[in-house]
Amino acid sequence: MSIEIPLTTGEILAADLSCNRELSLLEFNRRVLEQALDESVPLLERLRFLCISCSNLDEFFEVRVAGLKQRASAGAGPLDTDSKPPQELLADISERAHALVEEQYRVLNKVMIPALRKQKIRFIRRETFTADAQKNDWLQGYFRADVLPILSPIGLDPAHPFPKVLNKSLNFIVSLRGKDAFGRNIGMAVVQAPRALPRLIRLPIEECGGGPNDFAFLSSVIHAYVGESFPGMEVTGCYQFRVTRNSDLFVDEEEVDDILLALEGELPYRQLGDAVRLEVAHNCPAHMVNYLLEVHKLSAAELYQVDGPVNLNRLMKVSELVDRADLQYPGFTPRLPAAVAASGGDIFKAIREQDILLHHPYDSFAPVIDFLRQAARDPNVLVIKQTLYRTGQKSAVVDALLDAARAGKEVTVVVELRARFDEADNIDLAEQLQEAGAHVVYGVVGHKTHAKMILVVRREENGLRNYVHLGTGNYHSRTSRMYTDYGLFTANRAIGRDIHRVFLQLTSLGKLVRLESILSSPFTLHEGMLAKIQREIDNRQAGKPARIILKMNQLVESACIQALYRASQAGVEIDLIIRGMTSLRAGVPGISENIRLRSVIGRFLEHTRVLYFENGGVPELFATSADWMERNFFRRVEVCFPLEDAAVRERVLRELQIYLDDNVQAWEMTPSGSYTRVTPPTEEPEVLSAQQRLLEAPV
Repeated sequence: MSIEIPLTTGEILAADLSCNRELSLLEFNRRVLEQALDESVPLLERLRFLCISCSNLDEFFEVRVAGLKQRASAGAGPLDTDSKPPQELLADISERAHALVEEQYRVLNKVMIPALRKQKIRFIRRETFTADAQKNDWLQGYFRADVLPILSPIGLDPAHPFPKVLNKSLNFIVSLRGKDAFGRNIGMAVVQAPRALPRLIRLPIEECGGGPNDFAFLSSVIHAYVGESFPGMEVTGCYQFRVTRNSDLFVDEEEVDDILLALEGELPYRQLGDAVRLEVAHNCPAHMVNYLLEVHKLSAAELYQVDGPVNLNRLMKVSELVDRADLQYPGFTPRLPAAVAASGGDIFKAIREQDILLHHPYDSFAPVIDFLRQAARDPNVLVIKQTLYRTGQKSAVVDALLDAARAGKEVTVVVELRARFDEADNIDLAEQLQEAGAHVVYGVVGHKTHAKMILVVRREENGLRNYVHLGTGNYHSRTSRMYTDYGLFTANRAIGRDIHRVFLQLTSLGKLVRLESILSSPFTLHEGMLAKIQREIDNRQAGKPARIILKMNQLVESACIQALYRASQAGVEIDLIIRGMTSLRAGVPGISENIRLRSVIGRFLEHTRVLYFENGGVPELFATSADWMERNFFRRVEVCFPLEDAAVRERVLRELQIYLDDNVQAWEMTPSGSYTRVTPPTEEPEVLSAQQRLLEAPV
């Protein structure tokens, strides 16, 4: 049964009733930056949040702004129904991004640097160290010994055109007076800082005086002594700059014979894509700024003049260099689930007895590695199949797969070579696996493999049994300590059969096979989600219990948003926990007044994807690898799997409620599409941080 709604689909998605996804992503980055101002967060962690906001913005320009510029150049129209024409959207992005960058440097100069100085963590300015004989002597010696020998200054003249500076590299535009050895009066040069050089230099107490945590920026050191690169000439100005470039790789999969070789050929060009942003020192003269803009074919709107280092992300190293545990989050030891601990080291026995849920980082990632290691050495294990999207350079997961292949197991690995910014690592691990004898495939042409799956086939008394691990996040040991993700171990026979079929779709040929238990993209997930939302609408109209809770990273797919609006208009209560980008507007009278949307920003990056449907009093609960975006529904291979074990379901529902009750790290969307931070109550017992609560004890 369907319902009649007062507004048409087109009216629901009118510009004033939806949030633009790119602008929404910038607003998420602003929420991240706000963490740097939260005095309840340890100081070095606040600095880390400032750095994260900068690295996020880098990727935003490298991918999203770059894509919009390409569309604008091609004269393309809006990408989506909720979007503006590319040129108009680029103007809006420029306005908001400039405001965000201005705030980043205000936080650095007015908040972070003074606060760090109080803790005796100091960044020594160029004017200070050049005026101090001890510091000047040591840093000048450092420059001459470690920096000058590997600098390659380039004088700009017809024989030396402006160099193609690498993406996000540190560079200097230098103005000069005088003639060189050949009698040339060039007047301008470019100095590129080699990437091998550390961007922060610790000053030793013995040689420099001061404290144990005094640092100088490499940019300041090069600026101070750059004249030594131009003997006999006078440096009249030196200004740092950085160019951000389009970093998306293009490989026409239908036109290449080997995607691995094609990507290997494309990777070197990532550093040299079209320029999309110029960052330059705030005091750089106008004529030099204009010259840099002209060289890189950028407009004034794409210029960002900054009062400080052009790459704040480099400050992330401070927390590694400074030994101050009191200024960082306290350490924690991830828990080992009771079922695993009681299994006596036999993880297959534990999984046979019950489904096991892992909630990282609160629960250890070790059982996933142990699952693979045990499978590799168990003579009864015949087959291991796994998808790999991101694993990191040195991975215990990959090591276990290599051991299994070398032990003669049938190992099949679906490696997604196109995982953005991890392509080189994935090419390397694919080659390692092939050399060890594993079957390596790269998924399906036109579809990224984003599903997180392991299938182990084991011979047992009653025949072959499938053991499965399914996750919402990557098989990456490091990010499992930084991201929240769910992982499910199960020996459920229906799920095992379904995952076997999904692997066959990825590695073999054949028609679509009906799945018993799970939903998958690009086939049944989108249709399934729309059907489940419609079922809640029908149940509400029939007087049955109806409610939806969705937790994910991004929510922008238009048909799903339309369906949620219709559900809200029908009276279905909807709670959304959306970390980042969304095109949905919550709380709009007559449209989404029954929708509440919140974002939780904290110590860990929220990454779990959980879907709850009341289903007339017989609730359904799913976890999934997919956000609700067009790419996840239609251009990726994803899985959405049911949580059927009673204990697992109860735990996930309790944890969802904790996120809905969070009044410390939560931001709520207003009907205008903006966010306001939830204010915690003054009474201590009512203060609730979801992440802190989950760190303290299981729920």
